[in-house]
Amino acid sequence: MPPTPPEEIEMYRDRLWRRTPELRVENSSEAERLIESLGFCGGLVDCRRPGPSLYVAVCGRRDAHMPRNVQKDPESSLTWIIKDEILRRGRCYYAKLLRGRSTFMAPRLIPHFNALFGVGKKQERLTLSPEARAVLKALRKERELATVDLREASGIKERPKLTRAIDELQRAMKVIPSEVVYDPWFTYIWTLAEDRFPQEMAVTVRREVALREVARAYLRGAGMTMLGELTRVTGLSRSDAGLGNHALVSEKFAERIAVGVYRLTGLDESLKMLSGE
Repeated sequence: MPPTPPEEIEMYRDRLWRRTPELRVENSSEAERLIESLGFCGGLVDCRRPGPSLYVAVCGRRDAHMPRNVQKDPESSLTWIIKDEILRRGRCYYAKLLRGRSTFMAPRLIPHFNALFGVGKKQERLTLSPEARAVLKALRKERELATVDLREASGIKERPKLTRAIDELQRAMKVIPSEVVYDPWFTYIWTLAEDRFPQEMAVTVRREVALREVARAYLRGAGMTMLGELTRVTGLSRSDAGLGNHALVSEKFAERIAVGVYRLTGLDESLKMLSGE
């Protein structure tokens, strides 16, 4: 089993990740403030996955488990509603990104994640599948399409193939949902990430800088990074996660406690402030 952080770190995360009843997220504005403060977090994932999560923050407790029947669960329903509102407002980046799971991201981190997971135009033919390139070509022509229209425009008739292509493009930071429609039927409206966030997607960041800033965002919100934790949260390799954390140690933002374990510098003072001492 993955190593667990000390209780004082869990208490720090309770505060920063909104895992207490008095701090729980109740609307899209509060959710956006959470995303901005953390830099990035999961969406519809529960406590069985590492890292902060909008669903857990809506529940306001550490042990939040997603029920089997999410349609009848008020916390799952509220999380879904908030997610839809965030899509429409367009102030935060949302896609199936980190490890292929729903991810929210503050705009300031878009260049850094794009440096790590994005696919440049010159690499598209070598990296993307033919189906993903067909979807991308259709969206570059129309700029915005519902799922059913995207299937027609891309020429991909089989729904599973289209879903895989869209998921592939989300992981490559090419395509994001910009709207969700329920009437007359449920569908996402898809658009290009560079159209929704043109300034952020145009910024070029060196890979080593991106690793450092992603590690910084996670450590600031987590207080301590356990062995392999950043890898499990982001999907980065162990070596890349280590490079990011080592850079934080070099600038004294973090302290190396043990192999693969990093603690936020000055954390004791932060813990005292949070506890009201």
